[in-house]
Amino acid sequence: MPSQAVNDVRKGQVIKFNGEAHLVMETQHRTPGNLRAFVQVKMRNLRYGKSLDQRFNSTDSVDVLQTEKKTLEFSYADRENYAFIDPNTFEQVELPATLIGDAKNYLTANGKVDVLFVDEKPLTIELPSAVELKIVESSEGVKGDTSGNVQKPATLETGLVVQVPLFIKEGEIIRVNTTDGSYLGRA
Repeated sequence: MPSQAVNDVRKGQVIKFNGEAHLVMETQHRTPGNLRAFVQVKMRNLRYGKSLDQRFNSTDSVDVLQTEKKTLEFSYADRENYAFIDPNTFEQVELPATLIGDAKNYLTANGKVDVLFVDEKPLTIELPSAVELKIVESSEGVKGDTSGNVQKPATLETGLVVQVPLFIKEGEIIRVNTTDGSYLGRA
């Protein structure tokens, strides 16, 4: 595990802090007046998902973990695991449901996700900014109820319920924002 001066740590790297892997989200080098220089690092614990700010002396060094990002295709899910296939090697990778979290609402067969591997172990998944999902259940809009931006709930193929405009019907495929689960339009 290579050690690196904290001054050289950059956004996107994964460092070991307090025995855990942390993704660096932001770094700021500061030299306040007549005090010693320090580096303020905003990072997220990759196991628990909690963010924290940590101040390091500019002379400190940290362990930088080897990372690799692979684009995998979702294959299937059972009770505790989600299976993904590497489209290049056809190798199967299983991720625990706890690691997937709410991303399960956006996973469809053969849907692509980026998986961050740290020391050859999968740690986090990144969804695309929007996905296309099919509506499996939606009530009919009330005729004449078109004043303003009226919406109705629609259940998608993954079980996620989103608010859609009245003109959207069951069976249609729509685009959904993966950060907040909002309707973006027809596919």
